[in-house]
Amino acid sequence: MSSDNMYYRMMGNTGIQVSVLSYGFWATYGVKNRLQDDEGVEMAKECMKIARNAGVNCFDHAEAYGNPNGEAERIFGIALSELQEEEPEKWRRSELVITTKIFWGGNGVNESGLSRKHIMEGLDKCLQRLQLDYVDMVFCHRPDPFTPTSTVVRAMTDAVRNGWATSWGTSEWSAAQIMEAIWFAKSEGLEPPMYEQPQ
Repeated sequence: MSSDNMYYRMMGNTGIQVSVLSYGFWATYGVKNRLQDDEGVEMAKECMKIARNAGVNCFDHAEAYGNPNGEAERIFGIALSELQEEEPEKWRRSELVITTKIFWGGNGVNESGLSRKHIMEGLDKCLQRLQLDYVDMVFCHRPDPFTPTSTVVRAMTDAVRNGWATSWGTSEWSAAQIMEAIWFAKSEGLEPPMYEQPQ
């Protein structure tokens, strides 16, 4: 569903068209007032409808969003499932661009950062909460000084090639860090990062 009042742009070289405004779930559901599940889901549905009616097709998440971590994704997953039943044409998965970000998954020693272990486990948990088979874009939420770029690129390549995400990108990485990841990916025949999300 597009809108005459919304503009769309290509997301890097992915071929995916993204609305110039997206609906971000940071500091939303599960953060304030400890809403009951049904209240949070109903509020999410109303906000999502407003956004979708305005032509927004991109819904942005992260494993760290909500309290506890991931609560925003969980509520979105329930809300989206209900909206797809209520208005299937408006909420076709093929028309939506759903993103998430990996870095801060929990308090355990291996529940954060960009180790291969955390990328795989973190993305799996995101998909479960979102009730999706894949996300359109997955971002490395920050650079990880303790994990080699080669490890990150290999793990994100596997995420893309296994069908968990259609592409991957970075958030708050420096130009030098992005170029290192692109160079390594291209030299090894792997999937390079396709976009950067600054704050």
